[in-house]
Formats: sequence, C-alpha cells, structure tokens
Amino acid sequence: MSSITEIKHRITSVRDTKKITNAMYLIASTKVRKAKSDLEKTRPYFSAMQKEIGDMFRADENADSVYFYPRGAEGTLRKGACGILVVTADKGLAGAYNQNVLKKAQSLVGTHPGNKLFVVGEYGRQYFTSRGVPFERGFDYTAQNPTLHRAREICDILLDRYTAGELNEIFVVYTDFGGGRSEHVYVTRLLPLSRGEFGASDGKHVQFEYEPSVSVVLDNVIHSYVSGFVYSALVDSYCCEQNARMVAMLGADNNAEEILAELSLEYNRVRQAAITQEITEVTSGAKSMKRKGADQ
Repeated sequence: MSSITEIKHRITSVRDTKKITNAMYLIASTKVRKAKSDLEKTRPYFSAMQKEIGDMFRADENADSVYFYPRGAEGTLRKGACGILVVTADKGLAGAYNQNVLKKAQSLVGTHPGNKLFVVGEYGRQYFTSRGVPFERGFDYTAQNPTLHRAREICDILLDRYTAGELNEIFVVYTDFGGGRSEHVYVTRLLPLSRGEFGASDGKHVQFEYEPSVSVVLDNVIHSYVSGFVYSALVDSYCCEQNARMVAMLGADNNAEEILAELSLEYNRVRQAAITQEITEVTSGAKSMKRKGADQ
C-alpha cells in the first residue's frame, strides 16, 4: 500500500497534467474556429473560379491544356513519376489523426513505385525519415500555420515539376474536416484535371471571348485554382488536427477525473487506516501505563 505522501504527490501530478490537457483543449478549440472562419472566407472565390473554368470549356470545346487529360482519355492511368503531397501535423497528441494519414500515404506509395513524396508536417517527415523512405521536399511550419501564401509556394514547386515533365500525376493525401461531424482521409488526384469536374459537358455555349486564347487563359487560371485546392487541403487538415486534439485532450481530462477519484478514495482509506492505527497505539499505550500504575 502506498504511503499518504506518495498518494498526495500522485494527486498533485495528475492535477497538474489535467491543467495542461485542459489548456490544450481550449487552445485547439480556438484554433479550429479561426481556421474554419478563414476557410469560409476563401471558398466563394475558388467556387466561382471553378465555374469560370467550366465556362471556358463551354466557350471552346476544343480548348486544351497541359493540366487536363486529353479529350477521350480522362481518368486513365499515366505512366511515369507520380508526385504525392502528404499533409500531416507538426506534433502528436491528436489521437489517430497522423497515423490515419500516413497509412493512406503508405498504401498510395505501394501502388505507385515511381513516386516522389512531398511532405507537410514534422510528424510526417520524422515518420518517413525513421523508415528510410526518401522524400523530395518537406515544408516547415506549414502544418501549424496554413496560409494562402504557403499554399502558393507548394503549388509553384509542384507545377514546375509537372510542366517540366518530372511528374506525370500529382496526388494529395489530406484529411477533410466535414464540418466537424465526420473526418475522412482522402487521396485526391490534383493533376491532371478532368473536364467533367467543372461541368464542361452540359452542352451550354457561353458567349465570351478570351484573349489571346482560351487555352492560354486556362493555363494561367489553373495556377490559382490549384493553389486554392492546396490551401483548402491544408486548412481542412489543420481543422481536423485541432479537432482530433480536442477529442484527445477531452478524453485525457475525463481519465484524469477518474484517476483523481480513485486516488482520493485510496488517500482517504490510507489516511483513515493511519488514524485508526494511531488511536489503537495511543489506547494500547494508555492501557499499558494504567496496568503498570496498578501493579505498583
């Protein structure tokens, strides 16, 4: 049985840990609200951009772009190197969030032997480094501070590799927030794009003129569109990370409450036993002295 001092130290330690987990819960909840607000502010712009790309194809059905599948070959597997952008967190303490992403990434790496990894998040970089899996580029601090500027930096690197022919396909592995009700790890093909994704096959003709041509304008617009998708993936993943941390810290708080209840019960039991023992010793001593006085 532990001593009273040991139990008191354990109670103090658990209470201090509970203060930390509770603070992390509050911080994560604040970050989730802010990230959701930032994402909602940018979504209308990129939704409108998606519609405009569809309008370009409707204005010129023969328009072509290096960023799209050739007509009649949409969705076909392409031979050559494949770029995989994996979005993880910079730290743990977020339940199974990182492991779920890395499990999907490992599965994708296994199906694309000629892949080149691009990793967001220190957790992912350490994971692949410890297993001897090479990756092309890691992006520092992006996971804990997703901004449109950082998304554009990532986009520029990926598009440069794609247009240079070093990458024939680009995939993104990220976690979708789903409004907080459900979280799911997605493997999404970023490039090449499919015309069907932009509603380009509804047969409606749009009376716009694009200079110098639809294809040139399309190539320029795709840079912004891909940046928007990467930014959305970063913020969605960030929201999921903070939400997973909230759940993990809430579970830690509940466990701490249970441990404190058990320790308090044990403390009272040991304290009562010590008091009982002291009373017994005092009573026994008094009786012994009384008998000794009577004998004299």
